Amino acid sequence: MHTHDTESSTIKVWDSFIRIFHWSLVFFFLFAYVTEDWESMHILAGYVVAILMSMRLIWGLVGTRHARFISFVKSPATVLRYFKSMLSLKVPHYQGHNPVAAVMVIALLASIALISLTGFILIAIEGSGPLAGTFLASISEDLAEGAHEFFANLTLLLVIVHVLGVLVSSLLEGENLAKAMVTGHKQKRDEWEDQGRG
Repeated sequence: MHTHDTESSTIKVWDSFIRIFHWSLVFFFLFAYVTEDWESMHILAGYVVAILMSMRLIWGLVGTRHARFISFVKSPATVLRYFKSMLSLKVPHYQGHNPVAAVMVIALLASIALISLTGFILIAIEGSGPLAGTFLASISEDLAEGAHEFFANLTLLLVIVHVLGVLVSSLLEGENLAKAMVTGHKQKRDEWEDQGRG
């Protein structure tokens, strides 16, 4: 009976791929970050991250409703309006990512993609990897290494801001958003800002 009540009071938002991708990316990014001086493990983790990112890009185009980029990327005006609602401590509810969270998702994906690219350039300079033999292998190693480190640190900063954002949004929305990314379910609401869209 309790299970039935729980199911009837929630709605499935995040599919299995999104949840597995999210937590796998967290693990392998952090693993790559802490194994910076252990080259073979660092590169292996980097390859896994790149594969995960490629799969997420495809799923963002053809996946389930809330996984698709078109369903959660909003206009700057909508993002600003939502940010102002956060300051007033009264936010509209979204089934998927809210507009501010969507900006963070895109920022994280872009930064991690640039980590992958600069990482592939670094190993291409050494004569290996998918970019070996291309014009990118002739880029200055110092430049590529500096860019790789910059985007790694930027991503770590974005992750910290993201975690803080999840905590704040969870309080404002009255829902454990981290748990929702584990179970895939969010609480049902009478009104959704993105109901019927995407």
